[in-house]
Amino acid sequence: MPRIATEKDLHNLKKLTQACALAMRNKGIFQWNEHYPSLERLAEDVQKKELYVKEVNNNIEGMIVLSAFMDAEYIPLKWLTKSENNLYIHRLATNPENWGCGTRKELMDFAEDFARKNNYESVRLDTFSQNKRNQKFYESRGYIKLEDIFFPKQSKDPFHCYELIL
Repeated sequence: MPRIATEKDLHNLKKLTQACALAMRNKGIFQWNEHYPSLERLAEDVQKKELYVKEVNNNIEGMIVLSAFMDAEYIPLKWLTKSENNLYIHRLATNPENWGCGTRKELMDFAEDFARKNNYESVRLDTFSQNKRNQKFYESRGYIKLEDIFFPKQSKDPFHCYELIL
């Protein structure tokens, strides 16, 4: 069961995101870089109590951010539901040494259960347009692909937005 991250986790969270960035780059997926996710961004997620971690034997094997806050980039999009009571998923990362072992699924199950228990109308997220594995994963879970957004500090390529109505 994931737990809320603490400031003590920040060093290991940054190491996890750096390992993910390197592993993705090695697969030709230039989604994360030296600018994102920053240590400051992770610290803000921890401070807001929005960052959850999955631990195995006292090692952080995955993380996910669950937020009710809609980022400005999402405002112009045509979502499937009203933008009043939605859960946003950010910065999902799992240990690349264990990709394919179910941690990503476990974190998403946790996020969707969290959304249902807290009466959110939908779950929203974005994923990199060049990360076909993630797109297939979200679509297999019932997420509907919507419009694209851009994060110029991360990539020149777009990010696809998805929504799951609960």
